[in-house]
Amino acid sequence: MSDAWSIRAAERRDVPELLQIEVAQFPEPWTRAMMLDEITNVETRRYTVAVEGKKIIGYLGVMFVMDEVHVNTLGTLPGYEGRGVATSLMNDAWAVAKEKGVHRATLEVAVSNTRAQELYFRFGFSPVGVRKNYYERTHEDALILWAELD
Repeated sequence: MSDAWSIRAAERRDVPELLQIEVAQFPEPWTRAMMLDEITNVETRRYTVAVEGKKIIGYLGVMFVMDEVHVNTLGTLPGYEGRGVATSLMNDAWAVAKEKGVHRATLEVAVSNTRAQELYFRFGFSPVGVRKNYYERTHEDALILWAELD
C-alpha cells in the first residue's frame, strides 16, 4: 500500500463518489441501487475503497462463492490511474481471500480493456473463454479470466 492512501471497507455514504467513478470509467455504469445492494450484502460481498485525504480514489468489489472469489468491479478515479491504486486494492482482497481459504478467482473484463487485463495478468489470471456480447450497451465481448491463488 502507498503512504498516499489507505484502504477501508466501503460504506453507504461512499456511494455517490463510487458512482462518479463508475460513470467516468465504464460505458455501462452501475446504478445507485445496484451499488447499495452490493455494498450492504456483507455476507458474500466485500467492497473496499482507497482513500487519499478525504477523497475516494478507487474501489474494488468482490464476491465470495464457496472456495472462489469473483471480482465484480474495480475502478480508479480518473487521473489516479497507473499509481498502484488498483494493485493495492487487489493485494488487500487477495490477502483476505487467502485467509478465507479461497483457492481460485475469476472475473470478466471487456476485450478492449487492455489496461485492466495487464493488471489481472500480473495477479496470475489467464483467459479461459469469451462471453459474446456480454455488455448490453456496447455489445462488446468479455474475456473470462481465472487464477489460482495458491
